[in-house]
Amino acid sequence: MKVLEDAPVAAVLLEYKQEGIDAEAVACHIKQRFPSLPIILLSAYSEMPERILWLVDEYVIKSELPDRLVPIIERVHAHSLGSNRRRQHGGEAA
Repeated sequence: MKVLEDAPVAAVLLEYKQEGIDAEAVACHIKQRFPSLPIILLSAYSEMPERILWLVDEYVIKSELPDRLVPIIERVHAHSLGSNRRRQHGGEAA
C-alpha cells in the first residue's frame, strides 16, 4: 500500500489467495483510496465470489497466463500513458 502512496502505478496485480493477505480487503481499500486504479485479480480458482469481482477490473485464471494477462497489461499501460499525456497538457484524465 505504501508504494501506491509514493509512486505512480498503472495497475495492481492482486493474488486472490496469498498467505497473510485478505485480497478482498486490499481491493476494497485500493478502490476507496484510488478509485480509477485498475486492479487485476489473479487466481488458480475458476470461480470467484461476486463480491470481489465487483471490486476488481479484470479477473485472470492462472491457467490462462500469459495469454490473457499480457493484453490486459498492454491495454492498462496504454490507457495510463494516455492519461498522463492529457494531464501534462492540461486536460482531464480518463
